[in-house]
Amino acid sequence: MCLAIPVRIHAIEGTVARVELGGVMRDISLVLTPEAKVGDYVLVHTGFAISVLNEAEAQETLALFAELEEAAKRLEAGNSA
Repeated sequence: MCLAIPVRIHAIEGTVARVELGGVMRDISLVLTPEAKVGDYVLVHTGFAISVLNEAEAQETLALFAELEEAAKRLEAGNSA
């Protein structure tokens, strides 16, 4: 099983994009998605953008990740009580 995370591209230099992931700026490869441009959302897996997403798809996926995070926090809080 693999996990790909949607991120928004802030800058591009050659085949390297600068993105924000969890409040941290990171560089990722655009070798597999040469059509990606600044402002696009891409799915990132192991440091490579593997697909370009439209904003609605990216926001929906990010909302699902937020729901998972909240559920994990509730579960953790319940286990420590």
